[in-house]
Amino acid sequence: MKRVKYWLIEHPSIVSFRWSPTQSYGGTWWFLISATSFYVAAAVTLHLLLKLFRLRRGVPLGPLPAVHSLAMCVISAAIFAGMLFSAEAEARDTRWLWRRTRTTSLEWMLCFPLGTRPSGRVFFWSYVFYLSRFLHLVRTFFVVLRHRRLSFFRLFSNSVLLVMSFLWLEFSQSLQVPAILFYTSVYSVVYAYRFWTEIGLPGKSFSFAANFQMLLLGCNLVCHLGVLSLHYLRGGCNGIGAWLFNSLLNAAFLVHFLKSYANTHCTRKPT
Repeated sequence: MKRVKYWLIEHPSIVSFRWSPTQSYGGTWWFLISATSFYVAAAVTLHLLLKLFRLRRGVPLGPLPAVHSLAMCVISAAIFAGMLFSAEAEARDTRWLWRRTRTTSLEWMLCFPLGTRPSGRVFFWSYVFYLSRFLHLVRTFFVVLRHRRLSFFRLFSNSVLLVMSFLWLEFSQSLQVPAILFYTSVYSVVYAYRFWTEIGLPGKSFSFAANFQMLLLGCNLVCHLGVLSLHYLRGGCNGIGAWLFNSLLNAAFLVHFLKSYANTHCTRKPT
């Protein structure tokens, strides 16, 4: 266990991590805008080409989707463990400061103090989560090639999460610790389920991923209310401007998700 914790929270690269637009890969606004635009353009172009050639069957992808699901499951589980242990380590190392400011661990996770810099263990795993979003985008192309389907909701939600994870680092935004814990816990289970079904094992007929996302959105809403209350009660949370922008993106995502969820699950005929 000690060796595992060393590689998760005590390695020099993790402890000394500092987010920098010039030194961190993908750390510039230009890279973010270019990558997001390329993702949307490439997905739409591929979808239109398949429509143009009128392919009746999906393109066989072999073991690629299963390998991708397994990789995302392992990466998500590693980020969850790393972020959880990092938050615990930060609580241990700065307990003396929290006692002076009368701040609890939960309050710190929801509301970073003003002046927080994007460095150290927590932000290292936030950076890994940001990079993992690019691997997550690959699944869109699997869906297009296999099923010849491309929805605005998929493009929007994936792009929103990529932008949000960038803002967490760029502005040392509050709420990112529980958000990453929620996202990675859900992705670990969802991608494990997808790997299970990809290798041919039986799965349930209902939308497993959608139900887990509903749980995630509920937890996310509660945490947003917590940040808002702490911001006014504690004299301010760091990165509140980015948090407000992310809240608007989350609201738009929530509206589209609930609409899609209702169309899929609430319009089914009773059996």
